[in-house]
Amino acid sequence: MADIDVSWDQWKVGLKQALEMGKKAGLSDQQIVDKAAQIGDFLARNVDPSNPQNRLLKELWTSANEQEQKAIASAVVKMLES
Repeated sequence: MADIDVSWDQWKVGLKQALEMGKKAGLSDQQIVDKAAQIGDFLARNVDPSNPQNRLLKELWTSANEQEQKAIASAVVKMLES
């Protein structure tokens, strides 16, 4: 499992940039949430979180079913948009 040392603020900035790129590319809100869920799956399987906030997200993600994971992804997208 990879260990990526990124602060919570750096993580949010990177995700916000990806979100903005997706919107510029014409992705719908649902497509963005679906992509966020795919990324969440990848990160949960392959990355060891380096900060408490990301560790909490990973624990929530791995304990959630698919519908709950999409809700988490949607909430993260909303957080980044505000």
